[in-house]
Amino acid sequence: MQKKRLVSGMRTTGSLHLGHYEGTLKNWVKLQNDYDCLFFCAVWHAFTDRLKIDRLPQIIEEMVIDWLSVGINPEKTIIFRQSALLQHAELSTILSMFTPLGWLERCPTFKDEVRDEETHERVSLGKLQYPVLMTADVAVYKAESVPVGRDQLPHLELSREILRRFNSNYGEIFPEPKEVLSDCPCLPGIDNRKMSKSYNNSIELRETEETLKSKIHLMITDPQRVRRNDPGNPDVCPVFAYHKIYSPLRLEEINSGCRTAGIGCRDCKNILFLAINEILEKFRQKRFEIEKKPGLIKDILMHGEKKANEIAESTMTQVRKVLGFIE
Repeated sequence: MQKKRLVSGMRTTGSLHLGHYEGTLKNWVKLQNDYDCLFFCAVWHAFTDRLKIDRLPQIIEEMVIDWLSVGINPEKTIIFRQSALLQHAELSTILSMFTPLGWLERCPTFKDEVRDEETHERVSLGKLQYPVLMTADVAVYKAESVPVGRDQLPHLELSREILRRFNSNYGEIFPEPKEVLSDCPCLPGIDNRKMSKSYNNSIELRETEETLKSKIHLMITDPQRVRRNDPGNPDVCPVFAYHKIYSPLRLEEINSGCRTAGIGCRDCKNILFLAINEILEKFRQKRFEIEKKPGLIKDILMHGEKKANEIAESTMTQVRKVLGFIE
């Protein structure tokens, strides 16, 4: 039976962290076995909220290396740069003509960004049109499936509305992509805010043992637990939130030890360090092997972009014909 086609991308804004792994990459590794997958470096999307990205070629290469190090297999998936496939931009321009302004202004991410006149002046047209480009990214490959979290469902429904409007005028050119839901754990940063590079509170996939240990020992714990012999409350402790993911076999022990002051916060953090470092060490070893092969990432991208181009160009030839651009 032919596999369904699935498309997903990741913005090229900098180094990857555990939030990216738990929220996206771990799911990609599973999906590549069940779907015909295309995974892309979302270069254009990265510019919707910034005017410059330093070291962009290096960021792209490091991102792909990290993908491979966690288990993405270029023999099973097509890996490419969005910016190398101009069909994305062409289809985005065309689909923008089928997208009422009101649809975009009601998009949750845009409404969250634009709360007053001052922020309205700073938001780019690219940010407003983000959902259209996202729709083109999927539609240009006629993808049937898109991996999303529940909070992203409104964006996918908007994509379906755009494609529905196009299809109602020109025939069933595009399938309406269905969601592949993933219940991704939401990892807080080491300061208990959202994990983000801009907050400088993330645990990177490229942490060394030393930097990982340092960051974990900086993590905020139960603020009411001041002294070692004070009982704690794991339910309000960010470290315990990590243990739910990385120390499942010791969860009951850690929970009880915290509540009875049987273990201290430093002990708790040391257990977490060992658990996360074991995972990151596997990634380090794989990354070391990949980096010993100069030119490998360039070859993977070149091969992926050739295959992606064949699919995208076939779609755009059909679109150009139905629109009357070519005979």
